[in-house]
Amino acid sequence: MEISDRLSDWLTLIHAPGLGGARLVRLIEECGGPRGVLEAASGQAARLGLEPATLKALLTPDVQRLEADLAWLELPSRALVTWEDALYPGLLRRIASPPAAVFVEGNIDALWRPQLAIIGSRNPTAGGLEHARSFSAEICRCGLAVVSGLASGIDAAAHQAAVDVGGTTVAVTGTGLDQVYPASSAPIAERIALEGALVSEFPPGTTARRSHFPARNRIIAGLSLGVLVVEAGLNSGSLITARLAAEQGKEVFALPGSLHNPMAKGCHRLIKQGARLTENTREILEALTPLAGELAGELQKALDAPEAPPPLDAAPAVPDDPDYQRLWGLLSFDPTPIDQLILHSGLGPREVSSMLLMLELQGLVQSDGGSSFSRRP
Repeated sequence: MEISDRLSDWLTLIHAPGLGGARLVRLIEECGGPRGVLEAASGQAARLGLEPATLKALLTPDVQRLEADLAWLELPSRALVTWEDALYPGLLRRIASPPAAVFVEGNIDALWRPQLAIIGSRNPTAGGLEHARSFSAEICRCGLAVVSGLASGIDAAAHQAAVDVGGTTVAVTGTGLDQVYPASSAPIAERIALEGALVSEFPPGTTARRSHFPARNRIIAGLSLGVLVVEAGLNSGSLITARLAAEQGKEVFALPGSLHNPMAKGCHRLIKQGARLTENTREILEALTPLAGELAGELQKALDAPEAPPPLDAAPAVPDDPDYQRLWGLLSFDPTPIDQLILHSGLGPREVSSMLLMLELQGLVQSDGGSSFSRRP
């Protein structure tokens, strides 16, 4: 097999040990792309400072593994989204150690949806599971996507609730996407692949390893506008995700719990450290609006890029809900006072206010002084 085309070049770099995250991104930018890195490795290895094992993998790649990756990518709804692609997720591009590329199964456009990470214990209480389901369902009804890690417990409950209400959910895995870990998450993973997106920086064939999950957690935090921790013990990996989100400048939300519940202690620690004590979804939506506006601007730039492929469903859409559709029909490009929207929609002030906030968060409407709203051009 001739290792010459762009996709094979990328796969060669991804499989090389010792390359990944910020280091691979730096090499890509310094050398002008994946082909440039491979050419430099063959002629200027000393300049790149590559370890012997890394250099060997670049110069004599495992052709069978590359062919297996290419075969996996040939099937529908599968892709490798790389640092060079215009539709590489804008928020993920900002983190300290972004993945140079991610494998995706499902709808790539889901990665650009405004997302809330919902995470927590693998062994939650019944109350914790109910909170995960209710917050996930409500967030999806408001038009956001839910991102989590496909783990048992809180993660799986959040994913399941999202698909049950017809919402969008993104699962970031610590394995290759040809595998599901834990096995109990296989049914929901299948649903997510059809209705949302599965994401991994690990190539097909990669099994679950303890070291993979902190790496996965940084991507969960990176894709999200903010992180909601439902239940977590003091040694929970969810606290790592929350810390990474805070370091990335994201909002961290935590649900308080009983003093006698060991699964609430991690949330209480986060609250003491500055996380927002959260009781309802509106508090979350209000906090996420500024960052969501930035995301909408970055998406528009990506869609305007000449090399960007035409997305199937990248533009935000008004939720397919009668109340949202009725409110949308009352809005125009001229400012309309909110009291008129309440009067003519037949909806209550709280419902209209919440729906307008959600539409504003998605970049569909804009506030004109706070008391009037219009469609965004």
